[in-house]
Amino acid sequence: MTPRNSNNPSPRSTFHQDLPLNPTPRSLSVGDSIYSQSQFSVSSDSTAASSVDDARVRPLRSGVYVPTVTFFQADTEDLDLETIASHAVRLAQAGVAGLTTQGSNGEAVHLSHQERKLVTKATRNALDNAGFHHLPIMVGCGSQSTRETIELCREAMTSGGDYALVLPPSYYKAMYKPDSLIEFFEEVADSSPIPILIYNYPGAVAGIDIDSDIITKLAKHSNIVGCKLTCGNTGKLGRIASSVDAVTPSEDGSGFMCMGGSADFTLQTLVVGGSGVVCGLGNIAPKACVKIIDLYKSGKMEEAKKLQAVVARGDWAAISGGIVGTKSALDTYYGYGGFARKPLPRPNKQDAVKYASGFKELVELENSLS
Repeated sequence: MTPRNSNNPSPRSTFHQDLPLNPTPRSLSVGDSIYSQSQFSVSSDSTAASSVDDARVRPLRSGVYVPTVTFFQADTEDLDLETIASHAVRLAQAGVAGLTTQGSNGEAVHLSHQERKLVTKATRNALDNAGFHHLPIMVGCGSQSTRETIELCREAMTSGGDYALVLPPSYYKAMYKPDSLIEFFEEVADSSPIPILIYNYPGAVAGIDIDSDIITKLAKHSNIVGCKLTCGNTGKLGRIASSVDAVTPSEDGSGFMCMGGSADFTLQTLVVGGSGVVCGLGNIAPKACVKIIDLYKSGKMEEAKKLQAVVARGDWAAISGGIVGTKSALDTYYGYGGFARKPLPRPNKQDAVKYASGFKELVELENSLS
């Protein structure tokens, strides 16, 4: 299988007659208008264009990718672009392989299209300005229609994103035919100007769990370059990794990235031939997550197993508390984090103590790592 990350193909387009490659900015809707116009000016068009031109030199590599938190102003719920930028740099300095915007931790479902673009632009600019120009950005681009998913992929590209992470649509799940999901991903891949990764997360899409046969078939598409499995099925991950000759910490393979979707099975992902993880826990303890992969690469399995156990306990706190708990812990231990957008609840003092307690062991370990 020919490596695919370094030489991205020119995708075939079946929607070009309806969706221009560089669409003009749409007018703000009523929903958009509640947000201050002043915050919508983080970068120039030329900066975005430069990021697009340079995207092809940011191949995905084995490692830890962090789906970044989106931060908001506490009083207005407007985007806190300054904190979004500084957080991205903190993660890059910890040695992660890349970042993901508009994931579950990024509250993508709470953001307008305009805000999604701003978050990715702010992240790209922050990385570039801090000397991390090489670090790739995946952008969550899942939507309920093929058309809007393609639109999000195009907006991701013009905002500085390098890859699109795509969930399957699920609202009309009961009406899908056996080949509906295959057709969806192939059509998106045909029309997306950036490579896509399949995102399998049954808990977020009405229980849709894409099996290894479907993902292996889709992996043959030249513009589908990886998958993220938040289902936690390491047997499935191993089957896919073997079938597609996935990237590993020691081998480039075909270039296809077969990623675990949670930090609590990082080591397991590597053992069965996976490429790394896309893990929300990296927002709290990026160095600890990276260290597991470094220990594995060095053959220090006993140390890796001990560290994995600590990370898994910390990840349970992240899973149990969700984005509310993660933001609360960031506030407690790092002095920033804020709140999720309503209707998600704001934790009280008792909640904050509980969340902090769940992460305490892991944060102490994180702070001990150089």
